[in-house]
Amino acid sequence: MRPLALQQLLESVAEQTVYPDQILIIDGSLDKRTGSIVKDSALKNVEYHLVEAVNRGLTKQRNYGIKQLDSAAAIVCFLDDDTVLTSTYFFEILQTFQNNESYVGVGGVAINENNWRPKEQGVQYNKYRFYDWDGYVYPEGLRNVVRNILGLASNLGPSRMPLFSHGRTCGFPLVDKTYEVDLLIGMSMAFRTKIFKEIQFSNYFEGYGLYEDADFSLRALQFGKNSINTKAKLYHNHAPSGRPNQYQYGKMVVRNGWYVWRTHNSQPSLRDTFKWHAITLVLLFIRFANTFTTKQRKAAFTEALGRLVGWWSLLVSKPK
Repeated sequence: MRPLALQQLLESVAEQTVYPDQILIIDGSLDKRTGSIVKDSALKNVEYHLVEAVNRGLTKQRNYGIKQLDSAAAIVCFLDDDTVLTSTYFFEILQTFQNNESYVGVGGVAINENNWRPKEQGVQYNKYRFYDWDGYVYPEGLRNVVRNILGLASNLGPSRMPLFSHGRTCGFPLVDKTYEVDLLIGMSMAFRTKIFKEIQFSNYFEGYGLYEDADFSLRALQFGKNSINTKAKLYHNHAPSGRPNQYQYGKMVVRNGWYVWRTHNSQPSLRDTFKWHAITLVLLFIRFANTFTTKQRKAAFTEALGRLVGWWSLLVSKPK
């Protein structure tokens, strides 16, 4: 249901230095606007599929698309429809796979969301307000400042999943390096097709599918390593349509987050369990406080309510 966003993505695909052998568009729209955009496109190698209700939803559409892959395909790239690629995106993704046979998953970085800046000599950075990594610093948001003060911050680098979950999602500085990670982001991730003979995207995640990318990334690690190449750049424009309401989003944050955590750590220690719940409640209270500190009061309150309901629901009905 985001035809104009998709059109911008397709225009950036047309300018790639390495052009895809196959472009699959798996459309869950309830109208024909997206189909019309694709029909009017001059792109080559495009295959358009408008799916019925039984295959509608992010993970279902990903699995549907995998079944349409050419048998000779060695790498498949997944992109959100509200992304726009820089011209060398596919080239950099393929180079990363070719340079390291142990990589089964590779992701890129959204340059319009990057807040890293070089460390300045002689400047003392507050350890609670800034995250220090590889000669760069990242200004922490309120939620991470509070976690830092309470000793609840991740003890691992960006895009790594600690045993209590709630890893760092700050991305990486744009230094043209490739970093080994646990988690890839759904807007920009690619995998070797051989792993789809063993695993698929989980049908636990319905509709919007929040955190389905984290779940799949973690399960892919049984076949090799994941990495993020900061040379593979794109823009992520966060189109507002097609997203759940704030209450449902809040519930997803907690329940889907619990599911991914227990996928990664099926038998957490008491310490890991305490930290997961403590962080969940801290984030809940911060979101509730946003009711009084931001202009989007209704959105903040309904999301906080969704988080609270999601947390209480774990007592009676845990995700399976």
